[in-house]
Amino acid sequence: MAEDKVREEQMRQYVSFVLEGEEYGVPILSVQEIIRYETVTRVPQSASFIEGVLNLRGQVIPVVNLRKKFGLEHRDKNKSTRIIVVEVSGRVIGMIVDEVSEVLQIHAEHIAPPPPMGTTVNSEFISGMGKLDEKLIILLDIDRILTEEEKAQVQQSAE
Repeated sequence: MAEDKVREEQMRQYVSFVLEGEEYGVPILSVQEIIRYETVTRVPQSASFIEGVLNLRGQVIPVVNLRKKFGLEHRDKNKSTRIIVVEVSGRVIGMIVDEVSEVLQIHAEHIAPPPPMGTTVNSEFISGMGKLDEKLIILLDIDRILTEEEKAQVQQSAE
């Protein structure tokens, strides 16, 4: 019984999503909700990766395009495109992703340290690599996706 509880505590849950064919995960506790993509209001003179702002039930939230942030090629939004609403360093933001896959449970022992190179994302954003069966999931450190300067730009765009 106690062994099951320890094993359960070592399970980590992630919301997985796809960008450019690669699967990523963010901790489920950081995710507030997932919504279909809807048009955002562009904010003049904002950073290129800031898509704009969105009115979400009376709250204006900045929306970051992860494709642009990670330096990936432009892709038109489609019916699979989603906005993952997360809390990053105490701020609520939306992240545009190609599609949301599922909620994954990954045991702590199946999470490897980030690789030194070889992924499309700067490794400083990566908290680890989750191993599930035959696939690898790039686990993102939600608080390190944006630099402090970028977080200020995102906040400024919402004001």
